[in-house]
Amino acid sequence: MSSHVLAVGEALVDEVHRPDGSAAEHPGGSIANVALTLGRLGRDVRLATWLGRDGRGDAVRAWLAESGVALADGSDGAERTSVAVATLDDGGSATYEFDLTWQVPERTAAGPDTLAVHTGSIAAVLEPGGGQVRALVEAARATSTITYDPNARPVIMGSADAARERIEGLVALADVVKVSDEDLGWLYPGQDPIEAARAWQGTLSGGVAGGRGPALVVVTQGGEGAVALTAGGGDVEVKAPSAQVVDTVGAGDSFMGALIDGLWGHDLLGAERRDALHAIAPDVVTAVLERCVAVAAITVSRAGANPPRRAELDG
Repeated sequence: MSSHVLAVGEALVDEVHRPDGSAAEHPGGSIANVALTLGRLGRDVRLATWLGRDGRGDAVRAWLAESGVALADGSDGAERTSVAVATLDDGGSATYEFDLTWQVPERTAAGPDTLAVHTGSIAAVLEPGGGQVRALVEAARATSTITYDPNARPVIMGSADAARERIEGLVALADVVKVSDEDLGWLYPGQDPIEAARAWQGTLSGGVAGGRGPALVVVTQGGEGAVALTAGGGDVEVKAPSAQVVDTVGAGDSFMGALIDGLWGHDLLGAERRDALHAIAPDVVTAVLERCVAVAAITVSRAGANPPRRAELDG
């Protein structure tokens, strides 16, 4: 088996309602969008998800396959394919309502060729899958880099108080965390988002189950760009390129996929590269983040979760 990333989490159908009253369905889901981005960037990526054997599930499977994403065995065991209803405002930002179920397919695990395991969002909190994700991540640290994006969905996660302990536990296990300033504002109201992220990078280090805490915490700031906090204590900030925003669906997920791709390109994935990742140089962080904001800018310029392919970036 070749070296690959294992993404573990939700794939679903986004039913998007626009301000003009029009509506359309697009395959999506936070973790599926990350896998899709990696596939379009030419990476070997496997997705462990929970789809139904129905028309919507067929649409999701075809969408993933067209971008080179392989589904883990057992990912078609759901009674029906989950749906997220996204309502866009005049600025293209989305609010969500959900009809979904989630669990990790049986026998899903990281192997010796799994360079990284990515999870987050709904998959990390919605039971029964949330507890299964935590156990998988704890086991996967022996072989793989752990990447995590809380990508908060308050409609599913409930109150910030209810979600905070579980999210912090996964942050402590992760090597790389990507989080939006909006998510940090929800989790820690009244705190500066960067300082809240600094606490993740600092006080959670030496975390649980053998974790050292994250080597890298990246805070995305929408159209302003992103800030990375490193284990070495340095901050790296990049500005986002200008973009004509159609909608923001999938933008953070495409950033996350590009972040994993960039670390892979610099040979910083895999448990044996953990020390190197903790010692990542600022110029490497800058180069990776500049690629991430470029990918996200292309994604927001198009309807739905539609990240670019590598040829669009390199051509």
